[in-house]
Amino acid sequence: MKITEIRSFLVDRYLLVRVYTDAGLIGNGEAGLWAHQGVVRQAISELSEYYVGKDPRLIEHHYQVVSRYAHFMGAALSAAMSAIDMALWDILGKSVDLPVYQLLGGKCRDKVKVYENVGGNTPEECAASARQRVEQGFTSLRMSPLASGFELETATQNISTAVARVAATRQAIGAGVDLGIEVHRNLRPEEAITLARELEPFKILYYEDPLAPQSNEALEYIARHIHLPIATGERFYNIFQFKELIDKKIVSLIRPDLSLAGGFTQVKKIAAIAEAAFVGLFPHLMGSPVNNAAFAQLATAIPNYALMEHNAHVGPITEIVDQPLQVENGYRLLNERPGIGIEIVEEALEKYPYVGVPISGSFHADGSVAH
Repeated sequence: MKITEIRSFLVDRYLLVRVYTDAGLIGNGEAGLWAHQGVVRQAISELSEYYVGKDPRLIEHHYQVVSRYAHFMGAALSAAMSAIDMALWDILGKSVDLPVYQLLGGKCRDKVKVYENVGGNTPEECAASARQRVEQGFTSLRMSPLASGFELETATQNISTAVARVAATRQAIGAGVDLGIEVHRNLRPEEAITLARELEPFKILYYEDPLAPQSNEALEYIARHIHLPIATGERFYNIFQFKELIDKKIVSLIRPDLSLAGGFTQVKKIAAIAEAAFVGLFPHLMGSPVNNAAFAQLATAIPNYALMEHNAHVGPITEIVDQPLQVENGYRLLNERPGIGIEIVEEALEKYPYVGVPISGSFHADGSVAH
C-alpha cells in the first residue's frame, strides 16, 4: 500500500487533512495550530513531497524522518506532522478493521469523561450557567475566574471579582461536582499566587495556565507558593517540552494537544512519561468533530487520562463528518468503527468557507499589551 496524495482543507475555523492510498483507504486528520492555519497548510504541502509514494503503515519511521532530517522544530511543523500522523493511524486502523484505540493497546475505559465550560460575567450569571451544565448531566465544569474587561482593572480588583465568581459557582453546584479554573495565561506570578491562595476554600480540581508558557522557571516559582494543582501544556508541541515540565515536578496534569504535539505517535509516549510520574493527561481539545473523534480514541487507551473539553458542535457544521460522536451525561461515547471512527464528507466542506483569526491585542489601562 502506498500514499498517493495528501490534501488539506480550510473549513470554517479548521484545517482538515485527508491522506489517500492506492488501496482505496483514506485517512482523516486535523491540525491544531488554530491561529496560523495558512502557515500549517503550507507545511503540510511541503511534507507531502516526502510522504507520497511511501507505505502509510510505517508511521513511527515516517515521524522520525520528517522530524529529524534537518532538526528544525516549531509549532507549525509539529501541527502539520500531527495532522498527517493522525490520518496515518486512521488508515492503519482501517487496514486491519480495528479502531485506533485497539492499536494503542485496547480500552482502558468504556466512555470518555468530558467537562463543560461555565459562562457568564457576573457571579449570578456564572452560577446560573453552572447549574444549567449540571442539569445537562456534566459532573465536571471549568470556568475562567476573570471577568470581561479585566485587563483595565487593578490586580486587586481582578482577584476580588474572581473570588466572587468562583464562590458563586461553587455554591450553585454544591460540593460534589468537579470545578477547574482556566486562567488563560493572563496573570503575572505575584497575581497568580495571590489568586490561588484566595481560591483554596472552593475545592478547585486544577489551576490551568496561570502563566504564559515560555518560562518553566516562573511556573515553578508559582507552584512552590500555592496549594492548587497546576495544569498546563496546551501550547507545547513536542515530547521534550513535556518531559522537562514533568521532570520539574510542578504539575499535576499536562495538556498535550493531539493535533499539535505529534499526533498519536508522540502523545502516546508523552502520556507514558506522565504515567510514570503519576501525572494525569488532560488533553487540550479544540477543532472540528474530526478532533473530537481522534481524541476519544487516545483517551480510551490511556490509563492516566483525566478529562477533556466537551467541544460541542451544533447545527449544520456537524455534516462535515458522517457520524459525529455523541455525548451523554458528561461522557463522549465511542463507536466500533475502524480507524478514528468518522469520515470527512468532502462534499460538505465547501459550504463552510475558512474563517481566519485576525491578529489583535488586549491592553492594560496604560496601553501596554496584556496578553
